[in-house]
Amino acid sequence: MAAQLNEKVKELIAKSKIVSFATWKDSHSLATIQIFQRADDEGRYLTDSDLEEIQLLSPTTSTLISLARHLRDNAAEIVSEARGKVLARYPNITEPGGSLYPPQRAENCWRDFWHFLRCMTYGIAGNKTAYTSSEGLHYMELLYQELAVPLDAMVLGLEGIKAASLKRYVALQHAARTPDIDSATLEPYFDRLIDKMKHFKNK
Repeated sequence: MAAQLNEKVKELIAKSKIVSFATWKDSHSLATIQIFQRADDEGRYLTDSDLEEIQLLSPTTSTLISLARHLRDNAAEIVSEARGKVLARYPNITEPGGSLYPPQRAENCWRDFWHFLRCMTYGIAGNKTAYTSSEGLHYMELLYQELAVPLDAMVLGLEGIKAASLKRYVALQHAARTPDIDSATLEPYFDRLIDKMKHFKNK
C-alpha cells in the first residue's frame, strides 16, 4: 500500500503546476513566453538575464520587472516572515501530533511557500494576474488532500507572503526604484493564488 501511495503522490506532484502561460499569447511574444516557461520547467526564479530579455521583448508589459527582481532577491526573508506568521498562529503545528510533524513535512510546506512566491513573481514580471493553471491547481488540491496538508496554515502563509512582499514594494517606492503604482494595483497578483487555495477542500 505504501508503494502505491508513493507512486500516486509522485504522479500528483508531476501534475501539480501552479502556472499556465496558455493565455499569455495575446500580450507576449513566443520568445517571451519561452523565457517564463523555461524558468517554470526548471522550478527557479527568473534570472537577471531573463528579466532583462523580457524587458527588451515586452517593454510595454514589463513595468514591474524591478519588483519581481526585488522579491526574488528577498525570497528567503519573505518566506521566513510568512513561516513566522504560521508558527505564531499555530504554535504546535510542527510539534509531535501537529499537522506539520515530522520536520520533513514542515520543510516541504516552507519550500512550497518559496515556490508560491516564485510563481507570483512570474505574474508580476509579465503583468499577468491570470497566471494560474486550473488543471494544475486541481492536481495540487488532490495532492494536498492525499498528504493531509493543513490548508488553513497554507492560506495563512500565502497571506503572509503577500504582506511581506507589499511591504518591500513600499520600501522600493521610497527608494524611487519602481513606477508610482498603488499597492492595491499589485494585490491581484497575490490574491489570485490565495483565492484559488481558499477553495481547496480537505479530503
